[in-house]
Amino acid sequence: MTLKRDETGRLHIQTPLMAESLMDKTLLARADSEQVFRLLPDLSIIKLGGQSIIDRGAKVILPLMDEIVAARAAHPLLVMTGGGTRSRHAYAIAIDLGMPTGVLAKLGASISEQNALMISTLLAPHGGIKIAHDDLVKLPAYLALGSIPVMHAMPPYSLWEEPPDLGRIPPHRTDSGAFLTAEVLGAKRCILVKDEQGLYTADPKKDPQAEFIPEIEVHALLALDLADLAVERAMLRALSNSRSVREVLIVNGRVPGALTRALQGENPGTRIYRE
Repeated sequence: MTLKRDETGRLHIQTPLMAESLMDKTLLARADSEQVFRLLPDLSIIKLGGQSIIDRGAKVILPLMDEIVAARAAHPLLVMTGGGTRSRHAYAIAIDLGMPTGVLAKLGASISEQNALMISTLLAPHGGIKIAHDDLVKLPAYLALGSIPVMHAMPPYSLWEEPPDLGRIPPHRTDSGAFLTAEVLGAKRCILVKDEQGLYTADPKKDPQAEFIPEIEVHALLALDLADLAVERAMLRALSNSRSVREVLIVNGRVPGALTRALQGENPGTRIYRE
């Protein structure tokens, strides 16, 4: 960038975007780059499902806490939390009252944050600390101190959540929030901890004929247009446009050691990747 003086004598900053429409497709293509700065390239994001993990209580949560504490020495971690059953209850009431999607997103965030408080409290004896979205810039310092940061995973679209294609439930929920956090930090991996082995062609709890999908490219998964999914479609669309994070792993948090294997680079569940 350089300074340029116009005919009136005023100085202007000369940039490639100067006096251009930011909707121009040619300009948008030129604004891309092969390299994106990765703030924490060794970081692993672990998102604990709300309904699938946290709502199941001590029997499921405490063994996962042990795995996280044991893994912390070898893997820089950020733990994130879903909303779960209570968020669904809040959504149902809000929909019945005619609330817009943005209000539902705000409600979901508050419940996801409650879960972050509980998980950070459980991890407190081992350096667990609850952080807010604005604290992400402090994450390198927390990790250098040996902490285990815990943050709620609802992305901060809040009242400005975009209207969904169907219904009124916010399209960007905690799977999307975990992935977007991994993408902006340039994280090494993003792991979604749920209560199923991974991805299926249908909900295995409802359809015994559902087939397990151990690995699939994200565009191929979107093209299948499955009637039901264990992950948010908004997250898949974000992955299809990602610059840093190239895969998302889904693991069964009720299987001992599955999370540890995922942190070590294995695929104990389903790998969704971008070519």
